[in-house]
Amino acid sequence: MVVAARGAADVAGAVRYAAGRGLPVRVRATGHGLPGDSAGGLLISTRRMTGLSVDPVARTVRVAAGVRWGEVVAAAEPYGLAPLNGSSPGVGVVGYTLGGGLGILAREFGYAADHVRSLDVVTADGRVQRVALDAEPDLYGALLGGGAAGLGVVTALEIGLVPVRTLYGGSLAFDGREVGPADALRAYEAWTRTVPGRLTSSFAAVPYPDLPALPPHLRGRYVLSVRVAYTGDDGAELVAPLREIGPVLTDSLREMPYAESRTIHSDPDFPHAYYGEAVVVSALDGEWLGGIEPDAGAMCVVQVNHLGGALSRPTPNAVPYREGRFLVRLLAMGGRERARALLDPAFAVLAPHTLGRAAPFAFGAGDRAGGLFDPETRERLAGIKSRHDPANLFRTD
Repeated sequence: MVVAARGAADVAGAVRYAAGRGLPVRVRATGHGLPGDSAGGLLISTRRMTGLSVDPVARTVRVAAGVRWGEVVAAAEPYGLAPLNGSSPGVGVVGYTLGGGLGILAREFGYAADHVRSLDVVTADGRVQRVALDAEPDLYGALLGGGAAGLGVVTALEIGLVPVRTLYGGSLAFDGREVGPADALRAYEAWTRTVPGRLTSSFAAVPYPDLPALPPHLRGRYVLSVRVAYTGDDGAELVAPLREIGPVLTDSLREMPYAESRTIHSDPDFPHAYYGEAVVVSALDGEWLGGIEPDAGAMCVVQVNHLGGALSRPTPNAVPYREGRFLVRLLAMGGRERARALLDPAFAVLAPHTLGRAAPFAFGAGDRAGGLFDPETRERLAGIKSRHDPANLFRTD
C-alpha cells in the first residue's frame, strides 16, 4: 500500500492505519534515494509536502518533507542568507539533514544537522510532535544523524541559515591518464594539511564514457578533480599549489553568488542507479586507487571529502565519527556482485584507518546497519528506539 501524503495529518493517519494492522512502514521523500523493500507493508510518500517559508530576522527556514535544496537556496538568496545544502540542488532537505548533511561549506559551519532548531515528527503512536533540544531532547538528538534508526516520519524541519552571499569556489580538473591518480590524491591530502578550517574541498575521480552526449573535453577521459568552496578573500592564493598536480584540463574556480554553488560539483539533477559505500577514515593514502581505475573492469566513481574544521565540534545529535579526517565514497555501476568485487578490496586496504561507515552514502551495497555508528551511539539509539517504537513499526532491516 502507498500513501501519497499532502500534510502531516495524512502521515499520522497512515501511521495509525499501519500500526492497527501490524504493517511495517517505510518512507520515501523526494525520491533521490530509495527506502528499501516495502513489500507487504505501507510506503508513505512525502514528496507532495512542499511548504517553505524563510524568516530573515531569525535566519531560519521552515521546510516540509518534500522540499528540495534548490528551492531553499533560491528562497534564502534575496536576504543574503544560505542553507547548509549539499552539492545537488535536487536532493530533498529532510532526508539529507537526518543523515547529517555534509554540505558545500561543511568545514566552516558543520553538518546541516547541527543547525536544526526543531522537527515535526509523526511517532509510532500516530501523534504529530514538535521535537527540539528543549522538548524531547533524546529524540531530537537521535533523529539528527540517526536517520537509519527508524524513529518516526519527519514531516517538517526548522533549520538555521548562515549569512553568506558569495563564495570562492569551483573545480580544477586533470586528465587521470596523464596524471597518476594515486599521486594526485597524495598531493591533495598534503594540500589539505595547509588550508584553514573554513575551506571545504573534495577530490574526485570519474571515468567518463565516450559518448556524443558528453562535452568533447570529457569524452572517454578519466577525470581527476579537486572541488573547493571558501568564503574568505584569499581563495585564489590558497588553491595555487593544486595547479602543480599537473596540466589543468578545466578550471572553473571563481568568485560566485551562493546561488551558483551548484556548479562547483555540477551533479546531475536526477538520481542514477548504482551501488555504493562510504567510510570515515583517520588517515589517507592513494594506494587503494590502483584497483579501481577505469581499466579495472567496471565503472567506479571515487569521491574523497576533507573533514575536520567545524565538522569535528561535538553537538547534541547522533552524527558519528566526528574525529575523522576524510570521508571516502565509492560508487560502482553494474550488478551487486560486480560492485562488491570492486568495492570490497578497496575498502579492505582502507580498513586499518577506518573509523566506521557513513550512513548517508551506503547505497545498497551491503549490510544496511552494520558499522554505521560507534558502540556508544548505537546503544543509545537502540534504547531510544525501544521507547518510541517498541513494535518496530518503522523497520530498519
